[in-house]
Amino acid sequence: MIINPRGKDVMSVSCDFLGKKLTFEVNRVGFRSTASVLVTYGETVVLGTAMVGKKEVADLDYFPLSIDYEEKYYAAGKISGSRFVKREGRPSDEAVLIGRLIDRPIRPLFPKGYRREVQVVSTVLSMDPEFRPDVIAMIASSTALMLTGIPFDGPVAGLRVTEDGKSFKAFAKREEYDANKLDIVVAGIESGITMVEAGAKEVSEKTIIDAIAWAHEAMQPAIELQKKLVKKVGVKKLDYTLVLPDEEVLEEVKAWTDGKLGKALRAPYPRHNELVDELREEFHKEMEDKYEEAYEEKRADFDEAFTKLIHNDVREGIIKEGVRPDGRKLTEIRPLSSEVAFLPRTHGSSLFTRGVTQAMNIVTLAPLSYSQVVDTMELTDYERRYMHHYNAPGYTVGEVKRLGSPGRREIGHGYLAERALTAVLPSIEDFPYAIRSVTEIMSQNGSTSMAATCSSCLALMDAGVPIKRPVSGIAMGLMYQDEKAYVLSDIADAEDFAGDMDFKVTGTTEGITALQMDMKVHGLPVTVLKQALAQAKIGRGEILAHMVSILSGPRDHISPLAPRIEKITINPEKIGAVIGKGGETINKIIADTGAEIDIQDSGLITVAASDTEKINKAIKLIRDLTEEPEVGKVYDGTVVSIKDFGAFVNILPGSDGMLHISQLSDKRVENVSDVLKVGQTVRVKLTSIDDKGRLGLTMKNVK
Repeated sequence: MIINPRGKDVMSVSCDFLGKKLTFEVNRVGFRSTASVLVTYGETVVLGTAMVGKKEVADLDYFPLSIDYEEKYYAAGKISGSRFVKREGRPSDEAVLIGRLIDRPIRPLFPKGYRREVQVVSTVLSMDPEFRPDVIAMIASSTALMLTGIPFDGPVAGLRVTEDGKSFKAFAKREEYDANKLDIVVAGIESGITMVEAGAKEVSEKTIIDAIAWAHEAMQPAIELQKKLVKKVGVKKLDYTLVLPDEEVLEEVKAWTDGKLGKALRAPYPRHNELVDELREEFHKEMEDKYEEAYEEKRADFDEAFTKLIHNDVREGIIKEGVRPDGRKLTEIRPLSSEVAFLPRTHGSSLFTRGVTQAMNIVTLAPLSYSQVVDTMELTDYERRYMHHYNAPGYTVGEVKRLGSPGRREIGHGYLAERALTAVLPSIEDFPYAIRSVTEIMSQNGSTSMAATCSSCLALMDAGVPIKRPVSGIAMGLMYQDEKAYVLSDIADAEDFAGDMDFKVTGTTEGITALQMDMKVHGLPVTVLKQALAQAKIGRGEILAHMVSILSGPRDHISPLAPRIEKITINPEKIGAVIGKGGETINKIIADTGAEIDIQDSGLITVAASDTEKINKAIKLIRDLTEEPEVGKVYDGTVVSIKDFGAFVNILPGSDGMLHISQLSDKRVENVSDVLKVGQTVRVKLTSIDDKGRLGLTMKNVK
């Protein structure tokens, strides 16, 4: 029995959640946290904790919220496969992505101006191998926040859903998501959707909408259970103060900007941003002249008020006039231009430009041994044969920033672009290469992840990767007011900051391949998302038309700079013969030929080298080791032993056949040793293989 130092009883609530028992338990662990909860579902147990600062941090201009997801290898009964590091350290890319997955539906549910420091951590303590624990961690994070009493407009729940062609299913195994056409995570509150993320194999907009609607209805028991726990615990609301622009300051800024906004700022990018910067500089100069030295203390408040009015101006122009900051119509896409093969020594390259946003992509091909082994807390590690990496230094937004390792945003953008192309990549059997795609953002002005998708598609085709169909992507925005949706195609940064939704969708002519929706309002109805998807389909079609005008499809051959790779398939039972004792055989083949050799458990062997002569030599050696005896085929065999009744001849490694004395010649032979000697090379034909696998040979009429 656990004794709670605070003198509180252990409390729990439970409900049926899609066929399994979902349980929340408090006052059992985490005595000094603001709130902690153990969430159990099946054999998965996640600890959700929330810590809240003592007071508002008034000098910050942002909400100091951090949300993290912690993988613990012990949760799956596993020790890390890393040879040198055994304890958990820096979060894996997968943990970072799940942390973002939890953060995105939760962050918008706090009031603007809330400045108290909040830290949320979800730690997986036990992992049921039947399903991934990510959405249980999301529910644990939401529940912990609900128990703190801070102004969080939850609860939030989520589901990861797949579709097998007949029905939707949540909490499926990883291999089911890989095998099916859809892998979608939907998060929401009671009244609407707050976040969607999906990878798909060219599915229709209708399938996406049906999956979102199914998931939102199915997650309601988890939302109701959080409310039940809050009521049972008797959570008290914490007092707080919102840090908002001073009304007097706001009125003064509004008076100064009167007549200077609206049409005066409408211009194509980058001129629009330049006009805003010039107006901001002029504003601060006048305020400095007016308030003199006292302005330094007020500058941040005045600047925040100025930014708020700029955002309001963007919204008003769109809602009242149907005109965007750069003068575009709601469905209009910025000017597009692209080129391919502009870097002389890379395997594939492209430069995709949309307005001021520009993405360079470089594709590199290598043997399969260069695939990334992903070591996670799940029992089975897996390999990433296709890797997309995204970089966006400070100069891309006109700022001075220190260079460092990629942050959560860079990892997330790279993963989204990676999912966008995964559905159209050729199989390993058809294209036995590891593929690394790197997007170097050159300039940012909104929607760089979609620029990364388009540029990587062009570079893959330039490298000669035989993708099924080209993929394009578009970022959509939304202004939602008075229950009316104003959907924007191809949003730029000003519309993103002022809008209510950031929605990215990628796909081919046949369907959607990836999707990411982030709502900034407190939940949206499915009907609005349906409208946005329909408009996005038209927009990405326009972008796709531009891309295929630059390069209509994959080149007929891979880059001459890429390694040459050939493949053969052998009986998996023969893999040991190729590897040899302690790798002796395969290492000798590699040393003798200079080729790189990769062996898959399925029996697929790939051979890579700089020229075909080395490849052919290695393949011959492998075939000699693994070839299966074939009746009717002629072999150059070696006599290994002589008996009174005939001789045993080795025709393939590990395959000896019986050459009977009667099969030595058309003439009568008295003694085998008169015709054959041990070690002699003879041409023989395989005439039979009996039910015990014994080989029958002949030398008669063999040429």
